Amino acid sequence: MTISEKAAYLKGLMDGLNLDTEKAEGKMISAIVDLLGDVTKKLTDVENTTIAISDELDEIEEDLDAIEDYILDEEDEDYEDDYEDDFDEYEDEDEYGDEGFDYGDEESTIYEVKCTCGNVINFDEETLEEGSIICDKCGETLEFTFDDEDEE
Repeated sequence: MTISEKAAYLKGLMDGLNLDTEKAEGKMISAIVDLLGDVTKKLTDVENTTIAISDELDEIEEDLDAIEDYILDEEDEDYEDDYEDDFDEYEDEDEYGDEGFDYGDEESTIYEVKCTCGNVINFDEETLEEGSIICDKCGETLEFTFDDEDEE
């Protein structure tokens, strides 16, 4: 039985009892039943509004997913066109025995440093210019210094 059905049932019971609504007890019971009816109507409105909002949010989510798929598909196509052959090229092994990987971007150089804990960290030119990097394994800060001649 729903809330609105229960409120209607109570109203029916009150009417069936033939309560005298002129006496204090009758007035109070009548007011309570009327209040329950009003609360039931408001609650039903809130439930209907919540369902409508939920449905609209589901539609918005579907639209956003479609937009995301469209954008990602475009980016994937551009990415594949630009770098299709670059991922097949590997460089020789470095001094640590790891194979280098040619990312296809000749303008950026990937550096690597070995921490005292043995962790090998790869970083780019921007990190080198910052002057330090934190080892993700042991938390030690590794600082870089270089002379003006080395920079060139």
